[in-house]
Amino acid sequence: MAKKFSELAAKMSPELRAEAAQRTNAMLAEMALAELRRALGFSQEELAGLLDVKQPSIAKLEQRTDMYISTLRDHIHALGGELVMIARFPDRDVKLSSLGERPAARGAAA
Repeated sequence: MAKKFSELAAKMSPELRAEAAQRTNAMLAEMALAELRRALGFSQEELAGLLDVKQPSIAKLEQRTDMYISTLRDHIHALGGELVMIARFPDRDVKLSSLGERPAARGAAA
């Protein structure tokens, strides 16, 4: 018979529970667009309505590995998020300004 995860977790040491929580958070921090949409409770049809496109457009977008930053930004914005672009170098991270912002936000900041 299958056991509930909560029962198994109760038997784990605090260290193992912390490690499991850390791994869970790491997996949640890296998702494909389709996984993110599902995790946030949106269907392709709902997201298509928010973006004023048809559902097949969402299906195609979720399969793409290369897209315009503006397309990705609009997709993330429709899901309730904000696109932040960060360039990672060996000695530091640099937030790229204006690339992830909507055009109105750039004009207001100027």
